Amino acid sequence: MASTFPQSIPQGKIVLTYDEYCLLPNDRNRYEILDGELSVTPAPATRHQTVLGNLYRFLANHVVANQLGKLFVAPTDLILAPTTVVQPDLIFIGGDRRHIVTERAIEGSPTLVIEILSPTTHRTDRVTKAQLYAKHNVPHYWLIDPDQRTLEVYELVIDHYDLVVSARDAELFTPSLFPGLSIRLADLWA
Repeated sequence: MASTFPQSIPQGKIVLTYDEYCLLPNDRNRYEILDGELSVTPAPATRHQTVLGNLYRFLANHVVANQLGKLFVAPTDLILAPTTVVQPDLIFIGGDRRHIVTERAIEGSPTLVIEILSPTTHRTDRVTKAQLYAKHNVPHYWLIDPDQRTLEVYELVIDHYDLVVSARDAELFTPSLFPGLSIRLADLWA
């Protein structure tokens, strides 16, 4: 009896696209495609979500009051390329980039991406995603570490990010991207 299974496994890595991504199950896991490779992480912990909710509230109030653009909270698909689909914790689209917001996703480089670190995403957010965001010309990248109580602000310089602000604990954070906004970091951790 002849086997219906392939006689060999194809060589090379399997590269996934947005179309395959759309077929993944809705099982409460967070799926992303990082340069064609599937990344799966569990739902964020409560501390992560507390910081995300607090930061969203501060930024959304400022963005809306000053008509600066649009702010999106995860899960929102950010399609940087057919083989790069991510779900950052927060995405800010400045008024000059509103055209990248489509019915299905954000399709293109936003003004700002914010990732809140957790034990399962720490290395991916600091290394893999930072490289991908730089490769796709995202001008501003913030990393927030709820465990260390730090906020780091990076700006794109040609093809990589330079750290321009590092704040911690209860310091006052005044982001240059949002003139007139001040956030007491202690209010993020509460």
